[in-house]
Amino acid sequence: MTVSPLIESDVDYKGRIGQLIRDARKHRGLTQTQLAERLGTSQSAINRIEKGHQNLSLEMLARIGTALDSEIVALGAGPTHLRVKGPTTLSGDIDVKTSKNAGVALLCASLLNRGRTTLRKVARIEEVNRLLEVLGSLGVQTRWINAENDLEIVPPKAIDLSRIDEEAARRTRSVLMFLGPLLHRADSFELPYAGGCNLGTRTVEPHMSALRPFGLEVHATDGWYHGRVDRKIVPGRPIVLTERGDTVTENALMAAALHPGTTVIRNASSNYMVQDLCFYLQALGVEIDGIGTTTLTVTGKKDIDVDVDYAPSEDPIEAMSLLAAAIVTKSEITVRRAPIEFLEIELAVLEEMGFRYELSSEYLAANERTRLVDIRTFPSELVAPRDKIHPMPFPGLNIDNLPFFAVIAAVAEGQTYLHDWVYDNRAIYLTELNKLGGRVSLLDPHRVMIEGPTSWTGAELICPPALRPAVVVLLAMLASKGTSVLRSTYVIHRGYEDLAERLSSLGAEIETFRDI
Repeated sequence: MTVSPLIESDVDYKGRIGQLIRDARKHRGLTQTQLAERLGTSQSAINRIEKGHQNLSLEMLARIGTALDSEIVALGAGPTHLRVKGPTTLSGDIDVKTSKNAGVALLCASLLNRGRTTLRKVARIEEVNRLLEVLGSLGVQTRWINAENDLEIVPPKAIDLSRIDEEAARRTRSVLMFLGPLLHRADSFELPYAGGCNLGTRTVEPHMSALRPFGLEVHATDGWYHGRVDRKIVPGRPIVLTERGDTVTENALMAAALHPGTTVIRNASSNYMVQDLCFYLQALGVEIDGIGTTTLTVTGKKDIDVDVDYAPSEDPIEAMSLLAAAIVTKSEITVRRAPIEFLEIELAVLEEMGFRYELSSEYLAANERTRLVDIRTFPSELVAPRDKIHPMPFPGLNIDNLPFFAVIAAVAEGQTYLHDWVYDNRAIYLTELNKLGGRVSLLDPHRVMIEGPTSWTGAELICPPALRPAVVVLLAMLASKGTSVLRSTYVIHRGYEDLAERLSSLGAEIETFRDI
């Protein structure tokens, strides 16, 4: 039987939409049954949708988009796509923007302060926009002061949690970091959460271990965190974090900031965003010893009501993204304002692989604490490292920088092994490089083997639902021969401000477009 091109195209479209929904569901940590419950349908219907065997109405597409926080299946003007012409050679200078993760933490921490907080050069990304919507619904006044992305935050005298913007809260993965500040604001409260996490899972239980010493108990039911605080319970001994996580440490710090006694936090993260949060809390009058180590001693205040001006430091993950762009395209560029303390291990690994670069003298960031340098890159012939590449808590190779080594390894001579032991299934998305000519073998959900060098060829791909792998695919497209298309790039906008435009300022040929 002959199938018309129109029907073939329709089937292919439904299959691509189904694959997208499946990837987004897995990225959100949902089973097919859990997604079905959110949509009021059956698990078998979700299975048919993901296989491309189900017709979908516009209403159902909109509902799926809301449930999965995915612009790809949302109604409206339609998702944005990128068209990339390559191969390209980059040139020029570019400044690293301030830290996304620090900005998110500082927005949450502003709830500790009854005075005005002014944050300088905040990254205007989608994750920040969602948090501002949530804060606004709680009565917090926020406004962008100028074109430099300075942000003013003025809290209300009382926070009304009953007015919380549920939709915006479910679209941010940072809602967990409201627990630390809010336990001082209310004896009981409810927060919506997204992603299908349940208490006792890896992502939530470490937070509970950190906050129970302050009297907080949380139960998760029907997509809500139900919190209750017993004011008689205060930390009686050092808090030992069961996981040296960044957000877990930040929650413990924020809880300790409004506890007037002294709290000792052990096995704390000393990563860049945690240090920025510590510096901000010190500006609020909180005493913190041990910044940059795994033991933090915090002497909090019963009440914080000060006007404070703070500038978060630059983002080492964005700096690594720009370095990877230069390496893959064999370009000479200067990445300015790179936080060297959080890039030294990455640069040591790259140097072992043959990467040639120069560092400027060190200078201080606007927070007057973080050390910055300018990094000048040179076209380099790379070889695979002798050992596998794997992340470790700071001061080790940053977990979020590991995916960039996939595209770097793809242009190096030999076999490189990456071990992403932290995240389940994130390594899977690195195999998308194969569609551009890469040779990436998935050994298990945490390990990939990459064979280089690669002869990149342009292709059309749907953006992976994970932020860093999505950027990795975009960087490979810069080095690919011909025209590539990266569809539905909302996930990149969650973590990067104007990345395509900024790469274009270095000479990349990237066009943003929407389907008609």
